[in-house]
Amino acid sequence: MRNSPLGAVRHATRRPRGFTLIELMIVVLVIAIIAAVAYPSYVSSVTKTKRAAAEACLSEYANYMERYYTTNLRYDQSSAGTANALPALDCASAQNTGANYAYSFPAAPTQSTFSIQATPQGAQASRDTQCGTLTIDQAGTKTVSGSGTVGTCW
Repeated sequence: MRNSPLGAVRHATRRPRGFTLIELMIVVLVIAIIAAVAYPSYVSSVTKTKRAAAEACLSEYANYMERYYTTNLRYDQSSAGTANALPALDCASAQNTGANYAYSFPAAPTQSTFSIQATPQGAQASRDTQCGTLTIDQAGTKTVSGSGTVGTCW
């Protein structure tokens, strides 16, 4: 039985286990192509999400300014004569949008006008050149400093 032809056939049809180098290289190539397509889309999505959070924070600042006006009947100072400064809202903290945007008055508020801007910082500044600095004023007018339009950026 040891030298039977059936035993020889069994031994000859046994396949080694594992993957060949060609099979592994094909898998690596497929993963590289998927990554090359997906990563830029992911970065774009993250940039837009951070911009939307900054827009929401600008709206909170505009609401603060309107409440300030309701209390003091002017934007620039309180009824006691103290100048109005932007408060530290939670939306502008480092845990929220503060690491990606800096909020400020581009010009000092007047009795009847104000303008608040969100300037991108760090990686957000280099990734979001189309929209750039976002601004809102007392009339709700929104502007952008980049090449994009208000409709695409806000």
